[in-house]
Amino acid sequence: MKYFAIVMFFVLSPLAGAAEQQRTPMILGAGTNLAHWLSQTRRTGAERRQFIVEEDIAYIAELGFDHVRLPLDEQQMWAEDGNRDDDAFEALHDAVRWSLKYDLKILIDLHILRSHHFNAAERPLWTEAAAQEQFIELWRDLSADLRDYPVESVAYELMNEPVADDPDDWNKLLARALAAVRELEPDRTIVIGSNRFQSADTFDELVVPDDRNIILSYHFYEPFLLSHYGTRWTDLKDYSGPVRYPGVVLTQAEFDDLPHDQKEPARRFAGRRFDKQVLTDMMEKPLRVAKELGLPLYCGEFGIFDKAPAADRIRWYSDMLAIFAEHDVSYANWNYKSDQFGFVDYDGQPIDEMVDAVAP
Repeated sequence: MKYFAIVMFFVLSPLAGAAEQQRTPMILGAGTNLAHWLSQTRRTGAERRQFIVEEDIAYIAELGFDHVRLPLDEQQMWAEDGNRDDDAFEALHDAVRWSLKYDLKILIDLHILRSHHFNAAERPLWTEAAAQEQFIELWRDLSADLRDYPVESVAYELMNEPVADDPDDWNKLLARALAAVRELEPDRTIVIGSNRFQSADTFDELVVPDDRNIILSYHFYEPFLLSHYGTRWTDLKDYSGPVRYPGVVLTQAEFDDLPHDQKEPARRFAGRRFDKQVLTDMMEKPLRVAKELGLPLYCGEFGIFDKAPAADRIRWYSDMLAIFAEHDVSYANWNYKSDQFGFVDYDGQPIDEMVDAVAP
């Protein structure tokens, strides 16, 4: 009955009267992630500054998107002593200014910390008090720096894909981070997701603070055999067997014929069917929680690596956008610019079939 606990926390909190006075959340529609600019990159200096320029934001607006999600890494934005990287912060402000110029909203996402990477084996954030204090201070610094931007256009996402052994560790930390932002910004929209990669499956473990100015967020990459087909950083890096969508993603006979070294990462997909209804059913928990709490729902990441079969990839995107439309879910595809998940390549050239697949 974990979901029931979520509802009771929200309804019975002594702050309920104050929450009703808060501004309602910023409204999002269709967006895209500005990945690999101020996050998950080795670019610095001029190379970093040129990766995303004003013309990119203008193009995103021209396609009909209404917002961008901007991932930030602690290592990109702050030195180890806590001092800001002036060049990175200037790029951050460029992103906000350009977004406002072209009538786009922007979601500032604290993506990777020195103490927490969603794919790392060790995550000191959950075991070291100093790491948690540092996380809170990062948000105080961001809030102080960005507080003058309009609350109708700029929102904050407290953390990307938290991965704690105990979901209550994330619930407690997000409440502290939210309180830190509220010290200076009572009306700023805050985006929060569930533990373990913002998975739809763990949404009933999320304790939602009694704060009406919140957007609930989940990420969706199922079936993983399709979405991460050919990726070098996952256990599918050596998998070259069949995959399809919609339908049985990998038949039992196909699985039985795989070379031994390819079977283990594919085992959980053998004989499983995926289609639009199955995907919708897999999103049941966030859809239900958002409806019960009367809060907006946002799929902040979804996408398929470019090594997946092209036709199956396009059919999956079509079904995903249809699900979002039918259930009033706002979204941002992963991502804007890359040769892998993006709809613009690293040379800045649109990938036409992907533009058609993800643009609203």
